[in-house]
Amino acid sequence: MRKPRFLFFSIIFLTLLAVFVDLPKISNLSIGPFKKINIDSSAVLRNFKINKEFVFRRGLDLEGGTSITFRANMNDIPSSQRTDALNSAKTIIERRVNLFGVSEPIVQTASVNGDSRIIVELPGVTDINQAISLIGTTAELSFWEEGATESAKIASPSALPLGVYEILGPNPKKTSLTGSDLQRSGVSFDPNTGSPQVQLIFTSDGAKKFADITKRNVDKIVAIVLDNQVIQAPRVSQPILTGDAVITGKFILEDAKLVSTQLNAGALPVPLSVLEQRVIGPTLGEESLKKSLFAGIIGFLIIVIFMIVLYGRLGTIASFALLIYALLVLSIFKISNVTPYGITLTLSGIAGFILSIGMAVDANILIFERIKEEKRQGKRNDVATEIGFSRAWTSIRDSNISTLITSIVLYQFGTGIVKGFALVLAIGVLVSMFSAIIITRTFLRFLYEN
Repeated sequence: MRKPRFLFFSIIFLTLLAVFVDLPKISNLSIGPFKKINIDSSAVLRNFKINKEFVFRRGLDLEGGTSITFRANMNDIPSSQRTDALNSAKTIIERRVNLFGVSEPIVQTASVNGDSRIIVELPGVTDINQAISLIGTTAELSFWEEGATESAKIASPSALPLGVYEILGPNPKKTSLTGSDLQRSGVSFDPNTGSPQVQLIFTSDGAKKFADITKRNVDKIVAIVLDNQVIQAPRVSQPILTGDAVITGKFILEDAKLVSTQLNAGALPVPLSVLEQRVIGPTLGEESLKKSLFAGIIGFLIIVIFMIVLYGRLGTIASFALLIYALLVLSIFKISNVTPYGITLTLSGIAGFILSIGMAVDANILIFERIKEEKRQGKRNDVATEIGFSRAWTSIRDSNISTLITSIVLYQFGTGIVKGFALVLAIGVLVSMFSAIIITRTFLRFLYEN
């Protein structure tokens, strides 16, 4: 007896929590005797020093903006290095877009009929020429050293790469060593400490240039600049004559891999050409969102009416469970955006969500039909309910697992809107199983118990 009650009140608490997360920010709301009611779920995060908000992250088709598809020219890149080169170009583009100040950009790679492509979606950006100019240029790698300390001419910080002035002083000097002199970069481990470090391997000409630089900069800093920004500033401890070097520091493995990828982007520039470009207006996105929400609400109401007419009291309980299901899924969308791996809602994602509502109802129909069969055999309501759930479970499990497998395949091999659809559908299926097996069953147990 205690278990149904505990589950029932746990579900009520979870539902109230989901409602709190789903509600938009409300200020100075007045309801009868209650004045100036403020509702802000994101304030909870701020109490824990987390500068994030519970918001729905909207994709390009809802927010409006620019979508650009680049083709990467791999003709001059060895086949064994093409994947690394494409990922390097993707990393460079992500950093450029972030410096551009775009909110929630999406950068992903794809391979279509042997072509390597990079798809960039920039919500809120409508100047497509500026976006192409920002993204499509080749990465530039350079090395900087300290200049003459008594030079009469002092360089302006604004004319230098970001961070060079602060690190090297007022007269930094750009060396002749560039990304074209770097053969490749990789991650290795310090044999003494075991810490990750970034290994640089230069060409023969690059090795000579690097040796000259390190000879004249012993106990001094040499700044490594990529895309007009300092990414590392190691201090030279001794001349390096072997043609390769390591960058040491307080790296974790992920940071070392990132720096290596950035350096390879300079060493292996991938020429990009614009394959497709589209500008989506915010008005179109807003209109599409309203129509999608309207369709979802109408579909939800029709399902509720159908369930109540066909199953009566059981249908009413299932409708409440369906409402809780929708609240839980929406709260998951919001909560996920507190993390770096948030869910971006697109029109295809909304379609996946609406489809998962239908699947949640399908599970309830299977259960209720089994319960009706047991009742026709003369079993009590509580007994018929338990047997109906246990016998319907295998069908529900198999159908949902097959859908999850389909979603995984779509997410693994699809791109863009297909991935969004697959991810939202998978989340909806998992929550719908919880809704049908746990929420609906707990409500029915609580009903018959009382």
